[in-house]
Amino acid sequence: MNDMTPVTTTLKDWETDQEVRWCPGCGDYAILKAVQRTLPQLGSDPANTVFISGIGCSSRFPYYIESYGFHTIHGRAPAVATGVKLANPDLDVWLVTGDGDGLSIGGNHMLHVLRRNVNMQILLFNNEIYGLTKGQYSPTSREGTRSPSSPIGSVDHPAKPCAFALGAGARFVARGFDVSKNLPDVLIAAHQHQGAAFVEIFQNCVVYNKDVFEDFAAPKGAEDRQLWLADGEPMLFGSEKSGGVKGLAFDAEALAFRVVDVPDGDWRAAGVRVHDVRNRVMAHLLVELPFGPYPMPLGVLYDDPAPTFESAVVAERAAASEGKEASLAKLLAKGQTWTVGGVAD
Repeated sequence: MNDMTPVTTTLKDWETDQEVRWCPGCGDYAILKAVQRTLPQLGSDPANTVFISGIGCSSRFPYYIESYGFHTIHGRAPAVATGVKLANPDLDVWLVTGDGDGLSIGGNHMLHVLRRNVNMQILLFNNEIYGLTKGQYSPTSREGTRSPSSPIGSVDHPAKPCAFALGAGARFVARGFDVSKNLPDVLIAAHQHQGAAFVEIFQNCVVYNKDVFEDFAAPKGAEDRQLWLADGEPMLFGSEKSGGVKGLAFDAEALAFRVVDVPDGDWRAAGVRVHDVRNRVMAHLLVELPFGPYPMPLGVLYDDPAPTFESAVVAERAAASEGKEASLAKLLAKGQTWTVGGVAD
């Protein structure tokens, strides 16, 4: 987030004249609308906003947001976004990438933008497949995924984006999914964070990996399969209609979460853990929870700001230049120089 004077806009102000070209039913449409609805709530200024992307279906995003944008090359969006932020720290920078673009060829660059804590919002669309290049398995594809590059099933153990982000030193890590009504709240929290804010967004690829997230994203019975986290609130899920409220308690001896019943809504008596977004250890445990025995943790998992990279760079430059004259001529003449005179024969 940047300190900025709020500007009044509407969703229409963030729509471009470009035809939105994704496959019919693609989850990217829902994410685009969520972002376009969120920007007015943030008071964002199109003249001060930049969307930067790499390569992939998600990376068409800058064409569809009425702001400045940069469609870069495969995997290098974090490096370009870092350069943009250093050149003009006042810009509000959004980085849009996918599981292949951001965690395969771009994994190295993603690592460094997170550990450096460059102040930007990083939206990683995770559809667990390469969509643009026709359905090859990606770094996040599940074991057994059948694709053109793994016709008898992938044997790769998938990467977990949020675990990767935490391991890289990210100070803000969150999760959402394309059609969730709560996604704008996650985006707002990411924008309010000072530093690199990493948001994994589960996105349905209707052509090559259709309904892969349906087990937790489907509306029917969602309360039993989704754990929406809120700072200072108990980790509760389920409902009385669906078999009772449940929660996550922490087993200190096993250093692990366990699912507990919450009779009569008394979560304290059941030992349900209260979510603390500043607890990095708990965030690590939450992102590693296997879905099925546990619900899918969603929302803000970790949020603990630290000084940003660009603020340190600006301060260092200011200290280095203090009391010095800015003279290009003196800089060029510094060191071993010669003055050539006389007339050539």
